[in-house]
This record gives sequence, structure tokens and C-alpha cells, in this order.
Amino acid sequence: MVSTTNGSNTAVLNTEGIFNKRTNYYKDLVADYSRPNLVSPNLAKQLIEQAENMLAMKEETLPLIDSNYTIEQIERENKEWWPTHCEALRQGRGDILTGEYRDDLVYLCQDGPYSGLEQQKEREQHWWALIAQPGVTMAWPIVMFHGEFTYFEWKCEDDETNETIAKGNVTWVRRGHRGGCYLKTEQLTFYRDVFAPSKLLNLITTA
Repeated sequence: MVSTTNGSNTAVLNTEGIFNKRTNYYKDLVADYSRPNLVSPNLAKQLIEQAENMLAMKEETLPLIDSNYTIEQIERENKEWWPTHCEALRQGRGDILTGEYRDDLVYLCQDGPYSGLEQQKEREQHWWALIAQPGVTMAWPIVMFHGEFTYFEWKCEDDETNETIAKGNVTWVRRGHRGGCYLKTEQLTFYRDVFAPSKLLNLITTA
């Protein structure tokens, strides 16, 4: 508290340390997707191969969390999965993205809610086509992990103008490689486009 010349008391905000905290959300991950041009083509190729291998690990029945499949292991597997998910989105690999979901997925968003894999398919393909279109790059500056939960914030920017064409925040509930994603919540905003033209939809790889 500081006393001024007119006798009034003025609260002064102590800003010491406020601007010192900077978090590198990718420091323990194999690739950094916080902004464009940080992932080599060779690593991107390896991540797509890993993503395909992970899909083969998903079990028909959601596995129990127990001493044989601990929450700590699930979190480690989600950290391993995360860069593969980012690369699949950048490459428009809709087949991989759909394969990450369980068949009984619950998807909560402003266009939903959706249940299963059919209800959101057409709408989600438009989203994928817009964020993976040539000339734009998607990035995820924030990602956090806690057991089954993965929270992240994303944005998609035009490579020439740097305008943000879309952004959002998402939470996945993913039971590791063996379980896959069974609940997803998302807030997303598209600024420049809302529905993708057919020429962009044709660039998305589907199952």
C-alpha cells in the first residue's frame, strides 16, 4: 500500500515474478507442435507409422484401470500418442483420426452432442479439410496431461498472411493405446471458412 500526496492510499500490484513463468509443454515429448516448422519430414513420417501401429493396439473392450494397466502407464502412453495425433491432423489423415476413437465415442461440442462414429463424420471431415488445407498450418501451443485426460489449445494460421483461420480448445479422455478415446469435448471457432469445398474434402484420407 502506498500513500499519495493527497493522503489517499493506493494499492500497488506486486508484479515480481509474474512474467518469469514460461512453460514448455513439449519438453518431455518427442516432437514440438507448438508452432510451424519444428518437425522434420523424417520424424513426421515416423510419427505417422507410430500412429498406425497404435491403432492396432486398441482393444474391443475398454480395458480396466488396475495394477496391470495403471493410470501412470496410461498417461505415459497418451504423451507418446500426442505427437502422432498432431501429425495426422496436419497431413489430413482422417483414417487415423477416426481410428483413434472408440466405436461408442461421446463427442460434446456446439454442433453436437454426437454419439458413436457416424453422427459427426460428415461435419468433422469439413473441419479436418479446412485445417489441413494447403497454405495453412495447424499448431498446438498448449497441451496438458493428467491420467486419461489430455487438454490442448490449437490454432490454424495462413502461411502467407498469418491470419488465424480457426482455433479451439479440446479435452480428450483416452485410455492409452489399448483403450483409445471414448469422450471428447471441444470448443472451436472458424473465422474464414465454415464448410470446405469438395476439392479440399478430396484431400482428406478416409478409412
